[in-house]
Amino acid sequence: MTQRRALLKTLAATSAAALAGPWTATRAQADYPARPIRMLVPFGPGSTPDVFARLVSEHASKTLGQPIVMENRAGAGGNIATGMMAKANPDGYTIGVSITGPLVNNTIIYPNLGYDPFTELQPITFGVHQGNVLAVSPALGVNSIQELMALLRKNPGKYNYASVGVGTLSQLSVEAIKALTNSYVVQVPYASSPAAVLSVLQGDTHIVSLAPLAVMPQVQAGKMTILAVSTAKRLPQLPNVPTLRESGIPLDGSAWIGIVAPAGISAPVLAKLNQAFVGAMRDPAVLARLRAQYMEPEPGTPEQFAAYMRAERAKWGPVIKRAGIKAE
Repeated sequence: MTQRRALLKTLAATSAAALAGPWTATRAQADYPARPIRMLVPFGPGSTPDVFARLVSEHASKTLGQPIVMENRAGAGGNIATGMMAKANPDGYTIGVSITGPLVNNTIIYPNLGYDPFTELQPITFGVHQGNVLAVSPALGVNSIQELMALLRKNPGKYNYASVGVGTLSQLSVEAIKALTNSYVVQVPYASSPAAVLSVLQGDTHIVSLAPLAVMPQVQAGKMTILAVSTAKRLPQLPNVPTLRESGIPLDGSAWIGIVAPAGISAPVLAKLNQAFVGAMRDPAVLARLRAQYMEPEPGTPEQFAAYMRAERAKWGPVIKRAGIKAE
């Protein structure tokens, strides 16, 4: 009799769980978010992805009714934090920002990346475009791309450049110059853009290609010399600075930032996150603050961001292969 009662109790509990499961999941989605959300940032504090994440999250957290807590996990050109996002629980409580390299280019560069951004990550919304600026130490005594190229040709192997990792625009833009000059310029990767800039100021490196936010304060202070921008057109904030193409470098690109979540996140939760972050970037006050940091927002749907990632892979894949860029 005791065994019979135990069996009936187990069956009853199983039936109750089966009935409660879908309801509980639906209720959890309806109540989302019920606790703070973790925002993974693949670069250090003060980096452009960090600044972007903090600016938009401040507004989005008000819409969502819960704090969005920053967690900086720098390293491996952004792969560490982006890989963490890919492996996280898709419940909407772990999301993140990431950039071109770990979201697109590194799928070509790294033979064993450890995650697939196209299958293991769910785009939430595109964030911002940023045109990189190519700048050098005043100690080089050059004031144009042409003068820099002439210097590199005369001194192969003498100079190096700071980047924020393999596969980023900070690497690709300098590698394009390197290819055209047939010179050897050593890449020195850093965990964040502030660290890369500091390396130039300290004389450890000579060249950088980074977002204006990271470089312009030093340019304005006379501690770095800006030579060109990476965008197809000149930046409105820097009308006198030529583009790379105008300077003879057949390359243009954006050091963009986007917001992603682990694949498998439910449609209702994804919709709430998209609405909150798109709304943040369209808020006049947030928009003004982003543009003051040389960032141009382009929020949209998850599908639009996914399509953009695929287009970027088609664009940069041939460039990466021609340059022979591989993870060391």
